[in-house]
Amino acid sequence: MTSITVAFCTYNRAGRLDRLVTALRAQNCPVPFEILAINNNSRDDTLDVLARLQQQAGAPLRVVTETAPGIVPARNRALKVALDRDILVFIDDDELPVPGFLQAAHDAIVHEGAQCVGGRIEIDFTEHERPAWLDDEIAGFLGRLDHGAEALWVVDDTTPVWSGNTAYAMQYFRDHSELCFDARYNRAGEGVGGGEDAVMLRALLKLGARIRYRPDMVVLHAVESWKLKRSYFLRLHYQAGLRQGRFHMPDFPRKIFAVPPFLVGQFLRHAFRTAIMFATARQGIVRQAMNAANALGALIGYARRMENNPPGEHA
Repeated sequence: MTSITVAFCTYNRAGRLDRLVTALRAQNCPVPFEILAINNNSRDDTLDVLARLQQQAGAPLRVVTETAPGIVPARNRALKVALDRDILVFIDDDELPVPGFLQAAHDAIVHEGAQCVGGRIEIDFTEHERPAWLDDEIAGFLGRLDHGAEALWVVDDTTPVWSGNTAYAMQYFRDHSELCFDARYNRAGEGVGGGEDAVMLRALLKLGARIRYRPDMVVLHAVESWKLKRSYFLRLHYQAGLRQGRFHMPDFPRKIFAVPPFLVGQFLRHAFRTAIMFATARQGIVRQAMNAANALGALIGYARRMENNPPGEHA
């Protein structure tokens, strides 16, 4: 019989755990499953809540504490704990599964031969009102994902799946022991950043994994109020640019003051466009400012890499 573990990593969100565990236990699944909670050094009463939930009826709940701070150590701990299982499903502690979530994950891996499957992520605005400037494109940076109503095979990163709603065939991780979430993209506490799931997706694609998108594998993602501010998206894109400059750009031979001139020009162009759009009150100002923040991050990230490493060792 197929063995399934549904894992969530949690930090200081004790108030959400009752609803999450209850919703998971209510899922229909062709085979029995267990729930795995990775407590990441929570300072609230998370452990007390989880201990109480362990005593309740339904799918068994296993609790593991990961002391290294951040989402990457927590996700990697879940991979290690569930390595001997057939399927590992990830959901975040600020999400709720829609009926059919586990059924779709099981079907994609067992019957369609997927080695990774992900589904739709809908933003839940019932707790906080959606700002007027937050269109669907920008909401994608809150984790929203929708590739349409038809299932499809993911062949490149233009149709990604995110770790807040993914399942893995663990035999693939046993066959590829090097696979894990990249610590360079760790996000601890309430910091911004991340990107560990995008790096995992690229690693799976490079290995030729069979990756499936299932529109019937759905979660609702609650967004905290501090993420519904323009400043959050600027910080998020600055951090993404910083990591791009530090870890992914090649060593460009032509540099002025440790950075390629084109990076300076790129930032100045985006900054100029942002200023013009702000002065003329044009629509799309937030998205353009995000581009400028990303370009600044890439410039600074590249400069920091050159300061810390000799040329020729970064490509």
